[in-house]
Amino acid sequence: MSFAVIKTGGKQYLVSEGDTITIEKMLGDFSVGSKVSFDEVLLRHDGNATEIGKPTLSKNVEGEIVEMGKLPTIEVIKYRSKSRYFKKNGHRQPFFRVKISSI
Repeated sequence: MSFAVIKTGGKQYLVSEGDTITIEKMLGDFSVGSKVSFDEVLLRHDGNATEIGKPTLSKNVEGEIVEMGKLPTIEVIKYRSKSRYFKKNGHRQPFFRVKISSI
């Protein structure tokens, strides 16, 4: 079983071929069906040998965007009792759902 650890959006993901992961939106012009290449590969294991990057490997992990959208609303509330202070904000975080095609 081969797998890799990639870094994108400030987070690290353990992926193998055929996995579907949800990542934060990346910069650039992407649409559903676009190919994505992750060049920050931190670790790669092919079943026999393990390669560890110092800090990254020169190999890429390829994927395809399956879905684009926004996550449910996150509400942020600030409140102070007895002082009439109440603030309510919220946002919806955009995401990509990516299917890993090759390591």
